[in-house]
Amino acid sequence: MSTRPDPALPAPQPGPQPRPRRTSRPAPHPGPRSEPHPRRRLALIAVALSTLVISFDMTVLNVALPTLAAQLRATTGQQQWIVDSYTVVFAAAMLPAGLIGDRFGRRRTLTVGLALFGLASAVGMLADSPGTLVAARAAMGLAGALVMPMSMAVIPGLFPAEEQRRATAVLAAALAAGAPLGPLIGGFLLQHFWWGAIFAINIPLTVVGIAACVLLLPETRNPAAPRIDLIGTALGAGGLAALTYGIIESPGRGWADPLVIGTLAGSVAALTALVLRSRRQRDPMLDLRLLADPVFRWSAVAATLVSVVLFGAFFVLPLYFQSVLGADALGTGLRLMPMMAGLMVAAKLSDRLVARTGPRAVITLGLALLAAALLLGSTTDVSDGYGPAAAWLTLLGLGMGLSLITAQASAMLTLPPARAGVGSGLVQTLRQVGGAIGVAVFGSLLAGAYRTALDTTALPAEAAHRAGQSVVAADAVAAATGNPALATAAHAAYVHGMTVVLLVSGVIAALSAVLVALRMPAAEPRAAAGPAGAGSPPASTTAPAADHG
Repeated sequence: MSTRPDPALPAPQPGPQPRPRRTSRPAPHPGPRSEPHPRRRLALIAVALSTLVISFDMTVLNVALPTLAAQLRATTGQQQWIVDSYTVVFAAAMLPAGLIGDRFGRRRTLTVGLALFGLASAVGMLADSPGTLVAARAAMGLAGALVMPMSMAVIPGLFPAEEQRRATAVLAAALAAGAPLGPLIGGFLLQHFWWGAIFAINIPLTVVGIAACVLLLPETRNPAAPRIDLIGTALGAGGLAALTYGIIESPGRGWADPLVIGTLAGSVAALTALVLRSRRQRDPMLDLRLLADPVFRWSAVAATLVSVVLFGAFFVLPLYFQSVLGADALGTGLRLMPMMAGLMVAAKLSDRLVARTGPRAVITLGLALLAAALLLGSTTDVSDGYGPAAAWLTLLGLGMGLSLITAQASAMLTLPPARAGVGSGLVQTLRQVGGAIGVAVFGSLLAGAYRTALDTTALPAEAAHRAGQSVVAADAVAAATGNPALATAAHAAYVHGMTVVLLVSGVIAALSAVLVALRMPAAEPRAAAGPAGAGSPPASTTAPAADHG
């Protein structure tokens, strides 16, 4: 029985037939190669090292300040600027640094930041005057602002989507680890070397970081990134610098001081102008449209709240260990190690917990553990010793890791790769401002509670004024006057002030846990599509393939 050919099909042609094209494989998408970068894990180690150098330098100066202040004969005001110059510039430059990385290349910006950080560290190491050291610290703040957002922004160019959360969690853990490591490293260096060693250690680490970034990191950028908005940059940098400076100055000068009021009012005016200007731009430096994504918004809020409450603990603990428990600089760092242990456990568990329960549950759990640790710390008595502190510090590190690591990773995973630098800069800026607010509020709270609890009625007016400034000053007055009862009273007053700070921090952490549990979406965040639309692969918004080599 013969079959009739289907008229809908083309008639067979005589002669050899061409091989049919395979249609099961989709046509390749133009743009960067989609396979994972072969050296991505080594590159992640390099970026984590860069982040760790910047993060522990934020706290290493705390234990070294008394020594270098004595060597350089720095006044109290100069000591404050040695610390604050870094913080003010760091906060001011974060937003423009994110846009610079998106436009000119994230690897290039990261490398330049590391080079500047190493150079500024060399100047700080050789400084022979407070003014030189202040300038070096300001340059280090600028370098840190270039490095910090770029360390997160390079992840989409290195890792496929299914590996990005774990990679981002590694960087967030390195960032969080700097807080307990800084005092430990600083104390060890001061015990064995001169004060300049706290800056000298940065130089070989930055050299290794630069070499690793150049050899291992692919270059990524946003080809459609706008030109640098000089007016917007000036408004953002000036507004954030004024805000940070006003917050830092408020505990010492008082909130009603004309300088504090003027700088805070100026910051509000500048940042309001920046917001209004950004709303009229297609690709602004301050991209508030990113906050429209509820996962990004509440992840950023959670990371900021964690920074606020953690600065309460970080602000009071070093003086508690040194003045009340009698530890030296190295001993203070060693006593913070339980926090590091809890953080390491959290870094190991966070990715698995997120896979099972989602980021909202993990962040809420972390904040709840933070609250429990801080509230437990608020029950400290002057006679307790180190044992109870070690217990709640372990819990604090666990809560910090679960909440901060998960929040930062979740925020970054919602960003379009083309806006990774700007988005990372926004998250880190919010965290920095939150930390500055925490220092100001808890500093004022500690000072007020300490002065209220310290009885100086039996002292001469000048000695009473000095003893009321701080527990360190009270110890100095007690040693100079041979009055051990004053030292005992000052230690009790400081512990009272510390418990008040920890109590308020714990309440804020508990309220933050409730807020995140109620408002943050429960769904696992997905990497947002780039400008090309939801159907475009995320990699299509990064640099051309040639830039990945």
